Amino acid sequence: MTTIRPLTPDDRATWEALFAAYAGFYKATTTPEGREAVWDWIFGAEDFWCDLLEVEGKALGLVQYQLMHRSLSGGKVVYLSDLYVDPTQRGGGLGRALIDHVIGFAKARGIGNVRWLTQEFNYAGRRLYDSYAPKSDFILYSVPVPAYPG
Repeated sequence: MTTIRPLTPDDRATWEALFAAYAGFYKATTTPEGREAVWDWIFGAEDFWCDLLEVEGKALGLVQYQLMHRSLSGGKVVYLSDLYVDPTQRGGGLGRALIDHVIGFAKARGIGNVRWLTQEFNYAGRRLYDSYAPKSDFILYSVPVPAYPG
């Protein structure tokens, strides 16, 4: 049986392993300080959530999402920050279940849009994402700020 449930403080080791695998997929690294900050977002006052996907009690995926302001509409959207499914389980509907879960979260709160980014090379993921909507024509710019004090 597949279930999606909120992360709990007792899930720290499971979350760490899934989050590290997610970072590895994107050839990124995380620091202990960065992981601690994300953990604090999930369990702090931030509008940031993490849910685990389990099959027969084994955690095989996670989804992390947050609220984001949309200045042009004066409303909010749900931003799906991170989506990960164990590579041995991909293609079986688990990623779709996680996205549908976040869409349900948005719908229950009267939020009319869920959005996310992925990298160009994530072809398998993009096949799934394209089944929801065509990719947008926006281009992401990411500017590092050197000597940021904070």
